[in-house]
Amino acid sequence: MTKPTHAPARTAANTPATSPTEHDPRWARVLARDPAADGDFVYAVKTTGVYCRPSSPSRLPRPENVEFFDTPQAAEAAGYRPSKRAAADQSATAAQHAALVAEACRRIEHAAEPPALDTLAREAGLSPFHFHRVFKAVTGLTPRAYAGAHRARRLRDGLGRAGSVTEAIYEAGFNSNSRFYEAAGQMLGMTASRYRAGGADTDIRFAVGECSLGAILVAQSERGVCAILLGDDPDALARELQDQFPRANLIGGDAGFEQLVARVVGLIEAPSLGLDLPLDVRGTAFQERVWQALREIPPGTTASYAEIAARIGAPKAVRAVAQACGANHIAVAIPCHRVVRSDGQLSGYRWGVERKRELLGREGQA
Repeated sequence: MTKPTHAPARTAANTPATSPTEHDPRWARVLARDPAADGDFVYAVKTTGVYCRPSSPSRLPRPENVEFFDTPQAAEAAGYRPSKRAAADQSATAAQHAALVAEACRRIEHAAEPPALDTLAREAGLSPFHFHRVFKAVTGLTPRAYAGAHRARRLRDGLGRAGSVTEAIYEAGFNSNSRFYEAAGQMLGMTASRYRAGGADTDIRFAVGECSLGAILVAQSERGVCAILLGDDPDALARELQDQFPRANLIGGDAGFEQLVARVVGLIEAPSLGLDLPLDVRGTAFQERVWQALREIPPGTTASYAEIAARIGAPKAVRAVAQACGANHIAVAIPCHRVVRSDGQLSGYRWGVERKRELLGREGQA
């Protein structure tokens, strides 16, 4: 008579190890193919090199082969590519998000008071956390920052046409003078009356020096450095500063101010050392996003205009990025010389392509 066989007892040695992924709450949402999780994260499969959204109907991978990322961009930065379904979904989702954000922007622009995040998210049909992330991905700004930038633009326009400063303040959406004056310095860089007068009576100190790239002019307002200009003719640089600030009081710098010029010249000669200058940057909200991205490019490296556009969340705004680089008045400290074409070739530079090539060469050697 044949003896019945018995399965071997399970021991610690032959019990399969539990993958950490199985204890991650996101894995449960993947198992459930939860569509509500699609904006919260993606999961990547190490064995195939692709990533998917949580609700993807694709065959589920083994949990030990799964890696989670907060965004598709993070997954792609780690070397994963979108699955065919994910790529198609991204196009449809991007169009949907763009429409939702455009509607939210119109809502913000027409509101007397900036709408609350919860209100905007509810109207978009998203959670506040998801809406906040989508809005920033599309515009490069948070809803609150967008509202502030729009209010500042309304204020600048209003100061040029309103009958009084008070009228412009209320037209811009401020319910009281005190709330306006709390934000005036950041919005205008000067008092409202001076701004309305075209910067009249604003003191700007400046000095011209020489560096290995030619003449250099450094100017500083009460807020910080407002111009670093390079060229061949010192007189032409002074005229350019006067054109930039036509109603300001331009004052030649004293010996103490010339020490600042020496520090800037030191930055020109050895850009990789860096320099912590207080910068007086009064660009548009988009320009400020571009200029901040430029300051994040490490010395000795370059980025293309398309890469900068992608970093600020506006991948189609390549031409606008180039225009923002051209509008930069602060050479080297805001390193627009580190931006090149997609093929690696040098493109235009406000202070001459040869200076751009020289700066990049020095940083590369350092």
